[in-house]
Amino acid sequence: MHLQKLLYVFSISFIASILLAGCAMTSKFPGNAEAPYPPDRPPQIGDILHIPTGVFVTQEQMLRTATDTRIVYVGETHDNPASHRLQLQVLTAMVTRYPGKVGLGMEMFNTDQQPVLDRWTMGELDEKTFLKESAWHINWRMDFDYYRDLLLFAREHQVPVVGLNATKQVVEAVGKTPLDKVAPDLRDHLPEMDMEDPYQLAMSEAVFADHTGGEKQKERFHRVQTLWDETMAENIVRYLEGVDPDHRLVVLAGGNHVRNGFGIPRRVFRRLPASYTLVGGRELDIPADKRDRLMNVDVPDFPMPPYDYLVFTEYESLPGKKVKLGVRMREENEQVVVDDVVPESSAALAGVTAGDILVRLDGTEIEEMFDLIFEIGKKREGDEAILVVERDGETIDLPLVFKTLPKPVHK
Repeated sequence: MHLQKLLYVFSISFIASILLAGCAMTSKFPGNAEAPYPPDRPPQIGDILHIPTGVFVTQEQMLRTATDTRIVYVGETHDNPASHRLQLQVLTAMVTRYPGKVGLGMEMFNTDQQPVLDRWTMGELDEKTFLKESAWHINWRMDFDYYRDLLLFAREHQVPVVGLNATKQVVEAVGKTPLDKVAPDLRDHLPEMDMEDPYQLAMSEAVFADHTGGEKQKERFHRVQTLWDETMAENIVRYLEGVDPDHRLVVLAGGNHVRNGFGIPRRVFRRLPASYTLVGGRELDIPADKRDRLMNVDVPDFPMPPYDYLVFTEYESLPGKKVKLGVRMREENEQVVVDDVVPESSAALAGVTAGDILVRLDGTEIEEMFDLIFEIGKKREGDEAILVVERDGETIDLPLVFKTLPKPVHK
């Protein structure tokens, strides 16, 4: 998880100084390889910059030209709703232009989840069943609210959703051992791996310059990063080779997999030369409570623009504050039992105690932990509910007022 977090937070700050760096250049040219034509004014929230030319464009102009290509890669900041609105705009434009001929490739799902994705697209699953059967909260762990509109759109328009990522079993194996020592049964699941890309190697060096993980940790990071990119590239190509040549694909992945083109895009092109566009975002306004997610990384100067189109946004949060019940629990004998209660949490204030059996929340029977997790995921701070528990053979109704968990006290 530590390496995934590195990728995630690194994607937020990667291009913090690229566009305004031209004024500090000693070269006779005003720009640099990543911003060959610096824009004529500082960007503002809502602006869209075509980086290769330094020209600001409208959303309509971006969508019209981006959808000319067969693949559109949209890099994201995982927990910024603005990133996902941009993705939905691109997907909508592609589906409108090429109805029935567009797929949606997603980093957030792996190949083992494909049967569930197919059933979702065909309208056979409701949201709760989809999240449960795809093990969303285990495999991706981000709040589903960020992705709900995208996946609802895909289901409504029967856009095939393609799981691009490697399975956890393969990722863990590659993370633990060098490639030539991976167990033979898992080695068969590895894609063709180019471990010598100079730009990805430079990125790995940059990330680990600010950490004390050591050489082995850096090598592990590089292997896993390469595995992710090569696996997603292989699955993109497998999908495109299985459909008509005029079929298109929108690819959603963290910015670090897309930016500058040396992650997924180049590895796809190596296998299947096809036209593509890179679209990404940059947060101009980062609230104070999100700044601790940024890393102190000396980003290498790459010899290519990070994206074709860069959309300037705010670093937003989901509406309403997410809440938790404030209990540790386990499944035992087909019941959900409370092991511990967080002091001053919603559960503690309602009177939940260790040993309680959780029976029902607002009419929803709690037969397994996922039932409770799903229902609480729909709550926001200040929402009220009735939690029914069984204690010493007695059924008790406990009124709840949901709140965010108190911050832990460090001693």
